[in-house]
Amino acid sequence: MANTRIILSTFALFSVMALFTACSAGGDNPGYEYAPNMYHGFGYEPLSQKEDEPNTINPHGMNMREPVKGTVARGQQDFANYSFTVSNESYEASASLKNPVASSPKVIAEGQTLYNINCTPCHGDKGLGDGTIVSAGKFPPPPSYDSDRIKTTPDGKMFYSIRYGKNLMGAYGTVLTPNQIWKVVHYIRTVSGPYKGASNVTASK
Repeated sequence: MANTRIILSTFALFSVMALFTACSAGGDNPGYEYAPNMYHGFGYEPLSQKEDEPNTINPHGMNMREPVKGTVARGQQDFANYSFTVSNESYEASASLKNPVASSPKVIAEGQTLYNINCTPCHGDKGLGDGTIVSAGKFPPPPSYDSDRIKTTPDGKMFYSIRYGKNLMGAYGTVLTPNQIWKVVHYIRTVSGPYKGASNVTASK
């Protein structure tokens, strides 16, 4: 009985000591870890890098290799087709882009769904520039879709503005794929009406 008490007391003492020492973690020190091999793999982690354990196989000690120059990742060709820089010159050059997505009721419906999710806070349900954050006075109203400014803006410039941003409008290139943006452009045309030709007014810079 006495031996059992000694064993239990010893176990309790070591448990308390382990608890306090494990809580001393800080900075790069994780403290004591129970069975670290269960969650720290021996293999190289592709999305993490250990300064004290550089990769001995790849260049520069990197875990992930850089893609071969000139190649495009699987399923990313859509992005590779549009590599404009963010500049007024690129915005003007984008006027030559043609919408590669054929218009159809399904495409327009998909564009409307994407528009409702991403664009209505500023542009409003009908494209009148009366979205919720505009009505709340938190953002200046964007041009209404029934204005000549929108009707005389080429599809390519609309695509550029959505993808890269323009003036007060933020960029949605990380939210929408190029294919999705072209669908939104199709939907906007159903609201604004068909393109009437480029405006003679130079875009504000």
